[in-house]
Amino acid sequence: MHGELVRLRPVRGSDVSELLRILRTEEVWRRWGEEGARPGWPFDDPDAVRYAILRHDAVRGLIQYEEETEPMYRHASIDIFLDPAVHGQGLGRDSVRTVVRHLLGARGHHRIVIDPAADNEAAIRCYSAVGFRPVGLMRRYELAPDGSGWHDGLLMDLLAGEVT
Repeated sequence: MHGELVRLRPVRGSDVSELLRILRTEEVWRRWGEEGARPGWPFDDPDAVRYAILRHDAVRGLIQYEEETEPMYRHASIDIFLDPAVHGQGLGRDSVRTVVRHLLGARGHHRIVIDPAADNEAAIRCYSAVGFRPVGLMRRYELAPDGSGWHDGLLMDLLAGEVT
């Protein structure tokens, strides 16, 4: 898949070392914790569809989605991390928009959700710029990677026709 700034392709074995390096940066680890420590990551979850985010053919992050296929609740959820070296360059917004368009178009979803930490202002700005809207605060939603306590999450969603 191609965005304006990025190209997204399925994660390959050759991407793993760079993705692990990005996961170990302080900024990403603070949000994702030991994600890459699971055996077989990033090929360990058959429900997650994972793409490497490429800029000028260099791996800059990962974006993934999962789908709820129960007809009464059909929707998709997404997650993303980027190398802090490219934060603020529009790659996150372009990656999210590209996956959202794929999910709404090719995958036929009408609703997409994302759940950043409530204090992650940069992520919330990014998702809002694509068209996501706050749904509500999820109190004590996620355990901090260092085990220091629970923090709140912000549930956001986007409906077909709301992509900016």
